[in-house]
Amino acid sequence: MATLEIRDLHVTVEADNATKEILKGVDLTVKQGETHAIMGPNGSGKSTLAYSLAGHPKYTITGGTVTLDGEDVIEMSVDERARAGLFLAMQYPVEVPGVSVSNFLRTSATAIRGEAPKLRTWVKEVKEAMERLNMDPAFAERNVNEGFSGGEKKRHEILQLELLKPKVAILDETDSGLDVDALRVVSEGVNRVRESGEVGTLLITHYTRILRYIKPDHVHVFANGRIVESGGPELADKLENEGYEAYTKGGASE
Repeated sequence: MATLEIRDLHVTVEADNATKEILKGVDLTVKQGETHAIMGPNGSGKSTLAYSLAGHPKYTITGGTVTLDGEDVIEMSVDERARAGLFLAMQYPVEVPGVSVSNFLRTSATAIRGEAPKLRTWVKEVKEAMERLNMDPAFAERNVNEGFSGGEKKRHEILQLELLKPKVAILDETDSGLDVDALRVVSEGVNRVRESGEVGTLLITHYTRILRYIKPDHVHVFANGRIVESGGPELADKLENEGYEAYTKGGASE
């Protein structure tokens, strides 16, 4: 069983010619098949956690450990983390001009699987996954995220998730900018991956609305750069009713 272990994680970022600590001792364990929701106000450090786990060069890990199946994630390059089974669905996916979705997906699958998928079966696999996400087949020939709407970008992220089958999926505010219909389709895609029982999911969100579609096993409140409370799904209901004010009186991170 794959396990992501985060222990006493401290992360800094350079801002305005100064070094600022954003994560201040994060402890979290995500096991294969579990879904953890990280909830917190804007500026609490949630996205910093996501990008630090993925290896973004903007963030410097100054203390603590991160392991996946006992292997040191911090020592891995970004591509090594992906091949080891970490997946990040970004809040703001970047454009990749000149690279079609179909080429991007097949190249990614080749890197993850260690060999190129057989073309005939791969085309069928992609087509079926796109149909499940209500995506036009012509979408595959467009350049990655170029001119995509917010909903199309998020569908593409979940398409990658379905095809690449990671051990741990980090979904950074996947609900951001989605209308109700797009949110439902994207959530159904996440749930299909979850139903396999082979993926641990770290769902980072500001709002509770996505949790009406994706039911977490564990909910964690993030504030001031650390997890300040953990519980079951009922904790999300508490946040919906009471907000984050009780957790943020000590100041916020970026």
